[in-house]
Amino acid sequence: MSGDGQGRSHWFDDEAGPVVRPYAMTRGRTTSPAQHRLDLIAVVIAESHEDDSEADQTLSPEHVDIVGLCRDAPQSVAELAAELDLPIGVIRVLIGDLVDGELVHVSRPVPPAELVDESILRDVISGLRAL
Repeated sequence: MSGDGQGRSHWFDDEAGPVVRPYAMTRGRTTSPAQHRLDLIAVVIAESHEDDSEADQTLSPEHVDIVGLCRDAPQSVAELAAELDLPIGVIRVLIGDLVDGELVHVSRPVPPAELVDESILRDVISGLRAL
């Protein structure tokens, strides 16, 4: 390999800036204990702790960003991924960390199996009109 930086341009783009691989943000993890609860439309809500998440040295900048966005307003998993420009898999692992640390909680959407059938609603409306 020559010392002219030829090999460097293959791995690094000066215009893009430094690149951090997604697995570096999750310390190589691809799942978290809470991941089974994290649908794309699950809503992430910041806990109302008095301590500042930015002062917590155990949190990565991405963790702090997620908590900050959720403090402003509850966010879906998909919205967080889009806002932070991170893959869904990475966001799920990071949110799982925050759930374990009790910095956020997740409100799951109602599963389709638990939604009321449309025909039942039509029957109820028909019954009310008959009154």
